Amino acid sequence: MTTVTERQEYTFQAEIKQLLHLLSHSLYQSREIAVRELISNASDALDKMRYLSLTEETQRDAGPLEIVVDGREAERELVIRDTGVGMTHDELVRNLGTIAHSGSVEFLKAMTAGAASKSEVSLIGQFGVGFYSAFMIADRVRVRSRSAREESGWEWESDGTGSFTVTAVDDPLPRGTEVILHLKEDAKEFASAWRIKEIVRRFSSFIPHPIRLGAGGEVINDQKPIWVEPKSQVSQEQYTRFYQHLTHHPDETPLWHVHLAADSPIQFRAVIYCPPTNLERLGFARLEHGLNLCAKRVLVQAECREIVPEYLRFLRGLVDSEDLPLNVSRETLQDNSVIRKIRSAIVKGVFDLLENLAQEKPDAYRTFYSQFGTILKEGLIRTGFDEPQYPEHRDRIAKLLRFASSRSADPSTQVSLEDYIARMAEGQKRIYYLGGPDHASVAKSPNLEIFRRRGLEVLYLTDPIDEFAVTALRTYQGKELTSIDSADLDLPQPDATEQRAEEAPNKESGFARVLDLFRAALGDRVKEVRESRRLTDSPCCLVNAEGALSTQMQRILKLANKEFPEAARILEVNPAAPLIRRLCHLSANAEHEGFIKQCALQLWSSALILEGITPDPEDLVARVQSFMSEAAEKRSPLIL
Repeated sequence: MTTVTERQEYTFQAEIKQLLHLLSHSLYQSREIAVRELISNASDALDKMRYLSLTEETQRDAGPLEIVVDGREAERELVIRDTGVGMTHDELVRNLGTIAHSGSVEFLKAMTAGAASKSEVSLIGQFGVGFYSAFMIADRVRVRSRSAREESGWEWESDGTGSFTVTAVDDPLPRGTEVILHLKEDAKEFASAWRIKEIVRRFSSFIPHPIRLGAGGEVINDQKPIWVEPKSQVSQEQYTRFYQHLTHHPDETPLWHVHLAADSPIQFRAVIYCPPTNLERLGFARLEHGLNLCAKRVLVQAECREIVPEYLRFLRGLVDSEDLPLNVSRETLQDNSVIRKIRSAIVKGVFDLLENLAQEKPDAYRTFYSQFGTILKEGLIRTGFDEPQYPEHRDRIAKLLRFASSRSADPSTQVSLEDYIARMAEGQKRIYYLGGPDHASVAKSPNLEIFRRRGLEVLYLTDPIDEFAVTALRTYQGKELTSIDSADLDLPQPDATEQRAEEAPNKESGFARVLDLFRAALGDRVKEVRESRRLTDSPCCLVNAEGALSTQMQRILKLANKEFPEAARILEVNPAAPLIRRLCHLSANAEHEGFIKQCALQLWSSALILEGITPDPEDLVARVQSFMSEAAEKRSPLIL
């Protein structure tokens, strides 16, 4: 008989109330995950207990570490019991009454805004709200737990509405946690032995602890630590099942995996996966690192940040080393030579796989790059600025980059920097690029005219991070990366045919006067007004002075409200453009100077608009209306 010596009632955190309502009413098609999540929680508790038993003298005699799943069909109850580390009173309140994981709020927003699809359900484990899935199949949940550090236990109870109670238990409780689900009428099948076996074997077969069907019953999980097996003895199905176990995503198949093993100079085993989807692209919070670190098959640290660089945070998997001490701390990890060597080997293994994938399976690589290319580009920024001690990583990341280019009107056709260099014109010393908000906008830039005429390829940078990446990269295989809206292009020498085509046309006698009037009209809006050698059709374009940020970079920094030294642009004027030639004729009459100055302001405004920058709208509208009025005055109502 349980004697109550203390009973306290608590109110759920507001987000928990909303979450419980959603789980109770919206997700019935995937209710098996409730059992999966509770078993995973039990396994985590056993991992922690094993760690304590190996690192603390007082916990050495831990006894068997196992999970028992017991169905009581007559009582309509499902019980999941573990002999793990257990929970104290405060841990019960904190762990089962609040959402601590930052990503959980994002999960809640997604669930509130959208339909309860299977893909959304799979996020439950990822965002740390797995325990609450119990209310998908139960109308009342009790949790009886005793911490390994205490002599007495506590009981948590709730019906999943607005509150829960925590009660002290006087009767002796074994160390660990027991979750008792009183099943809903339409979920009573979860108490049957066949249903329990089906769920455990489907979702929890790789749990590294025995899962028994009833106390003293058969072990129903066929666990196998595949990371310690030779690659030749692990099937693709086993790799996939292990990924699904690690990620709690039973319906997902990873894009690829890499199985690493080393015995010298350090010993470690690792199985690392690439998930099929980048959640950051879907608007979720920044991904947490997904590699678990083990020592001698004992979990040392989940979501370990030290094993791979930040730009490989999307990887999922497990790393196990016998050379790592069990009592290693996060601070020790940062300075541990074994970790540094493991990290180096993993990064090399991932880059080797990606380079091989790009060469032998380009379609598969494009799929990967479409999801994770943006995160990969972060590596250039970090190795260029934050991690200059890894220059070899910088070069290998650069080799993996892909960009759209002027060679194709299809933005999905992308090229590597190596492809670009292989096609460079004789005498070309630079890799040319142009940034913009999208492929169509970049393709319309007047700055491309000289490149099209000469057949010089230009890379299109349409991802906001591209500009930061190429700025950090600076050069590739000795070729400087240069934005074509820069004043200094250092174009290769044209051949004889191109030379004749580019010879300056016979400028109208008034061209110099037009430039003077443009300068007077624009004033300090521009740094300089000069004749253009890059335009063939457009009347003018804006270019950046040498050393200035590219136009796209300036746009991105403005959108981010970042301060930077703004340099005045250079307006280049094409003397061969019909409009400019006409203005040259008009400049002979001083009465037209005001009109030419208005044209200068309008051409400057139009150049800004082509780059996605909006000039003063009031001035722009007034000027356009003035031009329209003047044009209308010259038209006659008479029908000739």
